[in-house]
Amino acid sequence: MTEQNEELRCIGCGAVIQSTDPAALGYTPASAVKRGLANDELYCQRCFRLRHYNEIAPVSLTDDDFLRLLGQIRDANALIVYVVDIFDFNGSLIPGLHRFVGDNPVLLVGNKEDLLPRSLRRPKLCDWIRQQANQAGIRPVDTVLVSAKKNHEIDELLATIEKYRHDRDVYVVGVTNVGKSTLINQIIKQRTGVQDLITTSRFPGTTLDEIEIPLDDGHKLVDTPGIIHPHQMAHVLSAKDLKIVAPQKEIKPRTYQLDPGQTVFIGGVARFDFETGPHSGFVTYFDNNLTLHRTKLSNADSFYEKHRGGLLTLPTAEELNDFPPLVREEFHVNEKSDVVFEGLGWVTVPAGVTVAAWVPKGVAALVRKAMI
Repeated sequence: MTEQNEELRCIGCGAVIQSTDPAALGYTPASAVKRGLANDELYCQRCFRLRHYNEIAPVSLTDDDFLRLLGQIRDANALIVYVVDIFDFNGSLIPGLHRFVGDNPVLLVGNKEDLLPRSLRRPKLCDWIRQQANQAGIRPVDTVLVSAKKNHEIDELLATIEKYRHDRDVYVVGVTNVGKSTLINQIIKQRTGVQDLITTSRFPGTTLDEIEIPLDDGHKLVDTPGIIHPHQMAHVLSAKDLKIVAPQKEIKPRTYQLDPGQTVFIGGVARFDFETGPHSGFVTYFDNNLTLHRTKLSNADSFYEKHRGGLLTLPTAEELNDFPPLVREEFHVNEKSDVVFEGLGWVTVPAGVTVAAWVPKGVAALVRKAMI
């Protein structure tokens, strides 16, 4: 490790500060370095712009960096805090994490709990995300639901971390967009009173280098770089659109009485078809600002072609060329279930129906036992 006086780091992303290559990580004009040191707030240009102007410069980890990061986790004697987005579990999976955890215990943290309807029973959801983790080869020692944004249950999380830490370091891992940096900010705020030392943003790839936060007993809490997961709604929409389609406030359910042969479009980003079964009520759980449109299944394809980017927005007309095609997945449902559109929300469907979910290519749809 280089001496601190030789190596300056951005307090936003942890990148080493340099003033030679504007395209490389950690670039900061020399004049801004002086200013930052004088104010005790040294940010790289990228974090400074993100912080003050909400401008985003996406940066991704190379495969080598990713393997280096996983190797570091494998070799550490630490508690691994694995942060997932409860609206996008599949999009929260770190490929191969289970092979690199070694003997280190994993604490699973489901973030964005504040967006769930109050009627949803939290223990049920904890069970579900634990089962999903098990399927991915991860056996968590415990599961905690939090809202990093609203500062819900952060005290409980810190107490749980202490319970399982056993005189070790803590590594916080997660893919981009799960709210990991926001969570770290809340922890910093609670621990030291220093707020917002880490760059947070809604866009992929903003926590670049690891950040270390000292713990009381000489150990440290390490925030690792956000890993880009390509199968996320965040990668098929612009940051502006993502703010509209990804839930921001507690979801209000909307009920549709549907006959077989009817379709509900979820903006222009997804589609739900009721194929066969009796006339039934379907309850949708999506962001309150996302417009839903009902139409006949028989003309749904032509309706989509005609209205996408207009009546069926988002994506907007300008973004259509970059938006992937919708891919159909069919589900035969024998018990009351949720058809989950990863990163968007879900539709609760009754037993004894056949339905189809259409999602952008690369984004997952799945079925689970109804949560409500």
